[in-house]
Amino acid sequence: MIGLLGRKLGMSQVFEEDGKQVPVTVVEVGPCYVTALRTKGEHGYTAVQMGFGDTKEKTLTKPVREYLKKVKSPNIRFIHEIRTEQVEGLEIGHQLKVSNFQTGDYVDVEGTSIGKGFQGVVKRHHFKGSASKSHGSMHGRVPGSIGQSSFPSRVLKGMRAAGHMGNEKVTVQNLKVLKVDEEQNLMAIKGAVPGTEGAFLIIRMALKRGDKSRKWKVPSSSQGSSGESAKAGEAKETKAEAEDQNPEETKS
Repeated sequence: MIGLLGRKLGMSQVFEEDGKQVPVTVVEVGPCYVTALRTKGEHGYTAVQMGFGDTKEKTLTKPVREYLKKVKSPNIRFIHEIRTEQVEGLEIGHQLKVSNFQTGDYVDVEGTSIGKGFQGVVKRHHFKGSASKSHGSMHGRVPGSIGQSSFPSRVLKGMRAAGHMGNEKVTVQNLKVLKVDEEQNLMAIKGAVPGTEGAFLIIRMALKRGDKSRKWKVPSSSQGSSGESAKAGEAKETKAEAEDQNPEETKS
């Protein structure tokens, strides 16, 4: 499975051909920089470690800063591994862009849900609450009895109760990609994804409905420096051969 890192920009809407309004989430996806490769022979599993999100050098810890310099990567804020079965064609320093996904793909989006603080059972677990809601009632949103009397005389583990809500890892599966903008590195995903605006996301090809045969696409820009240097070397060799053949014309 292929995957990329991104940032949630916010909600919007698109209109289909029949005029139907569809809510979408606009996500900035990539460019992601490959910072490490995990192989089954050396690490026991296959994965691609990548980073996303420009940041200032002073915001990074010294170990991360030195590691990014070692792999010749810019200062990036969000680093994560994507498990994949094939890493052919990938090298450290390559840029992976939103072009790895296409319109009509299904993706799984992982992020951190919005934190809602301490909440009661009605909001947290959708309890119905008491039917008595008259003036002076003290039982409208209380959880009610949660334990036993004589046996086992304790509250069982896993009992649904009031507590901290949100701010946890959530994965929403089988979301459809409605639009991909390669120039601006944007993706429009049907429906809502976890997190607030600006939150980092992990976008993977859907486990249940994704194209498992899809291979990584490495843009030509990632290999542009080597290609340009090769062309420059060929031009120098051609010029040197011309000078050797016609030394007088070269001098004039």
